[in-house]
Amino acid sequence: MYTFLIILEIIICFFLTIAILMQNSKGGGLAGSFGGGNIGTVFGVRRTADFLIKATSYLAAAFIIIALLTNIFFLPGKGAKATDSVIQSGQSSVPPASVPQQQPAPAPAQGQ
Repeated sequence: MYTFLIILEIIICFFLTIAILMQNSKGGGLAGSFGGGNIGTVFGVRRTADFLIKATSYLAAAFIIIALLTNIFFLPGKGAKATDSVIQSGQSSVPPASVPQQQPAPAPAQGQ
């Protein structure tokens, strides 16, 4: 199931990238580079913009939902024994290094 969700996430990511790049920005965007200049002839200019905006919204929502579901329910290693981190346990697995104590320097003699 985990592998299927990851593959689905990659496919959604690919389509989301295409949907974003095909949208026209105020400066023309990258849509002209990928043939997006003629995409308006398929549905009409206004309907194409609406379609791309809705497609981007749905794909982004699906991406986020699948990412959350994968992380919460299907992440590998969830069934294994959970151990506290070193910070949570308050113990260090590495003993502290012994630091040699420095002797205080003698005070300089004051000459009269």
